[in-house]
Amino acid sequence: MKGRYLEVTFVRGKPLAAYLYLPHTEGAQATSTVDADHGLRVDLDEQGAPVGIEISAPGAVSMAQINEVLARYGVPPLDDDEWAPLAA
Repeated sequence: MKGRYLEVTFVRGKPLAAYLYLPHTEGAQATSTVDADHGLRVDLDEQGAPVGIEISAPGAVSMAQINEVLARYGVPPLDDDEWAPLAA
C-alpha cells in the first residue's frame, strides 16, 4: 500500500473506533501488536515495521499523541486533513 488512510467507525455520530493504515510493502501483514500508550496499538510486520495503528478510544486521543507514536517508527506526522474525521 502506497498511501496511508484513516478508517473510522461511527455510532450515533460519534467515533467508536479507528484504524490508521500505514504505507507498507505489498503483501506485508501484521504479525505482532505493541501497546503504544494512550489507547493506541501498533500492528507490526515480520520485520518490525508498522502496518497500522489501532485507535481504540478515538475521542480520548489527540493528534499529538498519534504523531508521537508515528515518530517512534520514523513515520511522518499526520496533517490536519488526515486528522479531520476524528476532530469533527
